[in-house]
Amino acid sequence: MRKMKVGLSTYSLQQALDRKELTVPDAVRWIAEQGGQHVEIVPMGFSLIDNPVLIEEIKATAREVGIDISNYAIGANFAVQENVETLEEEIQSVMRHVDVAAALGVKLMRHDVAFRPAPEGTVAQFEADLPVLVKACQRIADYAAGFGITTSVENHGYYVQSSERIQRLLHETGRENFKTTLDIGNFLCVDEDPVSAVKNNISYASIVHAKDFYWRPSTRNPGEGWFQTSHGNYLRGAIVGHGDIDMPEVFRVMKQSGYDGYISVEFEGMEDCRTASRIAMDNVRRLWDEA
Repeated sequence: MRKMKVGLSTYSLQQALDRKELTVPDAVRWIAEQGGQHVEIVPMGFSLIDNPVLIEEIKATAREVGIDISNYAIGANFAVQENVETLEEEIQSVMRHVDVAAALGVKLMRHDVAFRPAPEGTVAQFEADLPVLVKACQRIADYAAGFGITTSVENHGYYVQSSERIQRLLHETGRENFKTTLDIGNFLCVDEDPVSAVKNNISYASIVHAKDFYWRPSTRNPGEGWFQTSHGNYLRGAIVGHGDIDMPEVFRVMKQSGYDGYISVEFEGMEDCRTASRIAMDNVRRLWDEA
């Protein structure tokens, strides 16, 4: 029987990684020092394909400090069916990242599926793209199955973000090892209530991202540091538990669902990334215990 484990995405420490204040192995060590039980690897600003030595360094550090490497998360876009060669190149690229995931020893891997500008992201366009997206996800999931890896799609990027579109893709793909990286906060980007969306999709989750946002209505532009949702409301990244999402209720829903996998904190706010990540992990542990 698995037991829920709290950890951190390296994405949460991107400020420090970009400023060269931390290396990726340093980040792994820091997460363990804060009581994190796992690290999720997001290769932003570094490449594990171009620098395979870093794979071994990450694994050695995780072993040394006694934490899991939970998930490997990369970008991808299969909504390029107008160019068959580009589509095939993208699928082959993701398969090379599956090889990286296998080398890391992870059993979970998130890859993006599609991006389109907001005005193009209609239901009609999604239905038109869906057969191509499904075939790509099936091929990658089937390849990943050979390594015992479960692939997943995250609810982000506006286009494939609502709980219903995620479910539609999962059902059409029809692979037991293709699930969703469920990001609690990201549903707000398409103005979907996170509590309802988590209720909809928690049973399909391979891993959960704990993310929080401050929310303001479209009539109240708060200025610098905020971005707009698909319907014009305003969001700013928050420390988990500090924002406007009803986190106690979200965690109650998760716990009652029987979810027992990894919870990976994602921070993308304006505070210092290390302070924010430490507080967020503490809050997630408390929220789970109190749920």
